Amino acid sequence: MYETILVPTDGSDHARRAAKYAALFARRTNATVHVLSVVDTRTAGGPFNAGGLGKAELERLDADATAQIERTIDSISFTEPPESAVRRGLPREEIVEYANTHHVDLVCMGTQGRTGVDRYVAGSVTEGVVRRASAPVLTVRATDRTTAPSAIDEILLPTDGSDSAEVAVRHGLGIAQAFDARVHVITVVNVGAVGANPEYAPPSSFLRELESQGKAAIDRIVERAEAADVETVTNVLTGNPGMEILEYADEADVDVITMGTAGRTGMNRFLLGSTAERLIRHAPVPVVAVNARDRQGGTD
Repeated sequence: MYETILVPTDGSDHARRAAKYAALFARRTNATVHVLSVVDTRTAGGPFNAGGLGKAELERLDADATAQIERTIDSISFTEPPESAVRRGLPREEIVEYANTHHVDLVCMGTQGRTGVDRYVAGSVTEGVVRRASAPVLTVRATDRTTAPSAIDEILLPTDGSDSAEVAVRHGLGIAQAFDARVHVITVVNVGAVGANPEYAPPSSFLRELESQGKAAIDRIVERAEAADVETVTNVLTGNPGMEILEYADEADVDVITMGTAGRTGMNRFLLGSTAERLIRHAPVPVVAVNARDRQGGTD
């Protein structure tokens, strides 16, 4: 399961919520937590500072970053004191490099920053880490559901039978085992992707074939869940995948969504799967995004 969990922080409420989930996971998996703050030296000086930052300014920024870490740690009940670090550079690159160097198994991040432009910058940092990190990334938005997490009882595991979806299965089942949770395995028949003409109605036989393929993907996961002694609920839905998954998550009162993202080869290295991106930006509960490059699944 997860042995090392990383929490990048900018001192925001979103980051503290992510830290709460890190503490929750750490308690269940006996993981070590690392809290990291990155001083973005490229933007810290502002658009008119072409000469770079002086020593005094860098020391002040380092001190601010250290204070952000301390506030984050002080606000959370960790079983063991987390390790901490301050780095300088481009945040998404430093976070990914730190995760790789310290063999991090799970990254927990807020999806927005503090105020104004910062919240969009932090959002792009999170999505950049999701695209590049080898470890799964648990993203947390500031919603009513993420204020004070105390348990994970219901996990949503969407699948379309693809390799990108399959890499998330072991993570979803591993989390379910750690929390004694139930897994909702669903697939969405994306009718809108069948034809470019919105007036075109695909034949019922074709829809039945898509549903059959989706059911087969679900059955493969259920078989693995039974072997792991994990309870499952299944459903085949029809519509827009992003919208249907969000609606199901709300109606089923799930606590976490676990899904795969596009990989990093070819053009995919610049793209995040549209469904995963929609969920990360709009889901009321955390999303564990598993990079498709992680072919081993990684939750032993």
